[in-house]
Amino acid sequence: MTTARMAEVSGLQQALAQAGYIAEPALAAALLLMLDLGRPLLLEGDAGVGKTEVAKALAAVRATRLIRLQCYEGLDAHAAMYEWNYQRQLLAIKLLENDDRGLAQKEQDIFSERYLLKRPLLEAITCEQPPVLLIDEVDRADEAFEAYLLELLSDFQLSIPELGTVQATSRPLVVITSNGTRELSDALRRRCLYQFIDYPDHEKELAIVRLKAPQAAPALSRQIVAFVQGARGMELQKKPGIAETLDWTAALLRLGISVIERDGAERILETLGALIKTRDDRAAFPREVVARLAAAC
Repeated sequence: MTTARMAEVSGLQQALAQAGYIAEPALAAALLLMLDLGRPLLLEGDAGVGKTEVAKALAAVRATRLIRLQCYEGLDAHAAMYEWNYQRQLLAIKLLENDDRGLAQKEQDIFSERYLLKRPLLEAITCEQPPVLLIDEVDRADEAFEAYLLELLSDFQLSIPELGTVQATSRPLVVITSNGTRELSDALRRRCLYQFIDYPDHEKELAIVRLKAPQAAPALSRQIVAFVQGARGMELQKKPGIAETLDWTAALLRLGISVIERDGAERILETLGALIKTRDDRAAFPREVVARLAAAC
């Protein structure tokens, strides 16, 4: 990496930090490539590692809109791209009953942009200023929906049968996230740059806690991160993510716990609902395990 490029990466890291996101050099470099090449960026990693926050921070750095499409099972093209305002169309049809124009002209009037409801994908490509388009948890949608995305990701256009092809007014900055619950298609991956985001190491997570919870004393912040890192090393169904770390920090502060120590295991147990989020995982934290983790902080 050239000196100039390293400076760009460092500058973007600083800008993201000012927007509230601690980014490693590899992620900052991937974001720069996305900006340089105009390609979507696919972020993959476990739930809770901060993938969604990347898009939010990027929008803040670029001083532009964030448009979010939250994917889910059964998501179809109309919910993601556009829908027709059927109520207004029915009213218009009623009003056009006495119109002397031909049927084709009436249909053209009814299927015009005034009756079009823009959903996130169409909204993103018709903005005057390029927004950040976040396609969140794409692995929750099915493969058929991925196929709908390909036209947008390749040519930044959408096809609406009644209107034709809508070309992008400006090219959005596309961030796609996946938790890896299913394998994504090769066609989707080919159209994207790629970056894997792992759970943060001790130093990165400590920096995040200090940034997001400055009211926590430095010693407590170090203990919190050490405890969470130890918990992630256990066999858990749902390892605590960064959001859980911050929730737990807030819970400890709310209860006036200023130090994590072995003798305070009972009080720590009262706060674990902010850190451990499944019944089976909670059962893995009896008093003796909490005391052991606390002693290691």
